[in-house]
Amino acid sequence: MSMLELRRVSRSYGQGDAEVHALREVSLTADEGEMVAVMGPSGSGKSTLLTIAGTLEEPTSGEVLIAGQPVGKASRSAKARLRRRVIGYVFQDFNLLPGLTAAENVSLPLELDGVSARKARVPGLRGLERLGLGERASHYPDQLSGGERQRVAIARAMVGERRLLLADEPSGALDSTNAQAVMRLLLDACKVGGMTAVVVTHDAQLASWADRVVFLRDGQVTDQTTVAPGPESFFTQEHHQ
Repeated sequence: MSMLELRRVSRSYGQGDAEVHALREVSLTADEGEMVAVMGPSGSGKSTLLTIAGTLEEPTSGEVLIAGQPVGKASRSAKARLRRRVIGYVFQDFNLLPGLTAAENVSLPLELDGVSARKARVPGLRGLERLGLGERASHYPDQLSGGERQRVAIARAMVGERRLLLADEPSGALDSTNAQAVMRLLLDACKVGGMTAVVVTHDAQLASWADRVVFLRDGQVTDQTTVAPGPESFFTQEHHQ
């Protein structure tokens, strides 16, 4: 079953001569238990694809389905409920709340969905421990390094019974060892836990963890492969497309 499906999705900004086409009739599916990596040069529409898939932004045209259900006509409250319960999102700038500890940031989506703070803390701490941050649970974001903040954001995106993870450069602030550990965790969540992940990355080596790699250029899907390319083949494609 497809957990995420984009059908001929387009997104444009501005009008007339100032109109910019961020996405042009992009179709993409991600099945249960599958990890899909999205690659492409800066400005190719990768982040826009994620915000639309995560119901944070409306497409200009086309349709988005999550777990087989179209979300275009859903109310704002229904979309917010989807983001609390079904969709986990890792932002490039982390979006952690500075007045909350690492543990409180991670458990926040559960609390917003009605779980008591005491009960929400348990899976929150468990998520931090899985990412090697158990000892940093009581620290505030400004007391954490960039890599630690990134891992807190990933733990928050995975907390609870999330079924779809959308990650925008989840390894951007991490060293190679932690980046590999994060990709291994995401892959495990897909293969063992049945989660679906769509991961934007510039790193071809990290993309090789995915089941499938989708390439974007100028807002269009130019290629996709089920055999993730190494850095050489990726850059060869980049220069010949």
